[in-house]
Amino acid sequence: MTENGNGPLIFLIAGEPSGDFLGARLMEALKRETDGAIRFTGVGGSYMEAQGLNSLFDIREIAVMGWVEVIAHIPTVLRRIKDTEAAARATKPDLFLSIDSPSFSLEVSKRLRGEGYPLVHYVAPSVWAWKAGRARKIAAFLDHLLCLLPFEPPYFEVHGLDTTFIGHPAVERAGAAAGGDGLRQRLGLGLDSLLLSVLPGSRRGEVQRHAAIFGEALGLLAKTWPELTALVPTVANVAEQVGEAIARWPVPAKLLTQQDDKYAAFAASRAALAASGTVGIELAVAGLPAVMAYRLNLMSAAFVPLVVNLRYASIASLVLDRSVQPECLQFNCNPKKLASTLKPLIEEREERQRVIRDGFKAAEMLGMGGDPPSKRAANVLLSLLQKGS
Repeated sequence: MTENGNGPLIFLIAGEPSGDFLGARLMEALKRETDGAIRFTGVGGSYMEAQGLNSLFDIREIAVMGWVEVIAHIPTVLRRIKDTEAAARATKPDLFLSIDSPSFSLEVSKRLRGEGYPLVHYVAPSVWAWKAGRARKIAAFLDHLLCLLPFEPPYFEVHGLDTTFIGHPAVERAGAAAGGDGLRQRLGLGLDSLLLSVLPGSRRGEVQRHAAIFGEALGLLAKTWPELTALVPTVANVAEQVGEAIARWPVPAKLLTQQDDKYAAFAASRAALAASGTVGIELAVAGLPAVMAYRLNLMSAAFVPLVVNLRYASIASLVLDRSVQPECLQFNCNPKKLASTLKPLIEEREERQRVIRDGFKAAEMLGMGGDPPSKRAANVLLSLLQKGS
């Protein structure tokens, strides 16, 4: 719980790094909108802890992805679901907010139905991609849903769930991609060196599957650009693992663990290679052309065609319903394909300019230029708290 707060108490849970960052921005906005008259407790990572949250446990215990990986962690996840439920019941907050990680956070929310406080979820489950029936199920116990994508609300409103499109949090960083020259100087990199931002993922399984492949792709590119250096922004829960992986890459690689350094890396880089996810929108907002790549565990991947109905993996492409950032998925996520797809984004070709233009268009549809999504989300929660009081 926050130590010096007063006012309503919000119980938050975020089960992975992206949700942790969302939760921290929301906590910051709530404190700003209430002049600090707000309290927090629950589960989160380092970003939420920096905003005053004392997490019940380390979110690395539950930050897993892929059916096979989830199965291996079932005992831990079930234990932590029970722990979180018990803590919420004992705390009796004024509002309960779950953030992303639906297999974990929505299970806790469902168990708390009828406790007498609003149950809100931040980041809609991707029912438009798979398991459309989930929309009806969560509408049965949630009181409000905060959506990041503009096409999501109708999927839930048809089942009677109050839903608000607030925009994607990555757009709050518009204009933040700066300090590239300063980063080059601090890292001892000349202005003539070719820099690429390389992001193999924020989960341990993602790093394990992507890091070596990304490194081999960079080695192929270095045959054309021998001055190539990789800038590798990462998050705390995988920093050690990423550091060990990039030490084996055939090109120089600089590990960056500070949030501001990530955006400075985007400003300094010519292009990016990233594991598909939220970072795709961050790159679009920064105006950095990127190749989005992803590999699942082979057993997990075998289930994907059976349950997922998607033309694209990139959020920017989904929003515009056309290819924005080139994608290299599963078996196409191999060194040769990655290198050949990155090459036109490094060179001054029309493809590079198209990716940049379409990225900005997608970012505008996701809220860039309006009120920050964290402020919109905070206002929704404060409205619900006011109704409850």
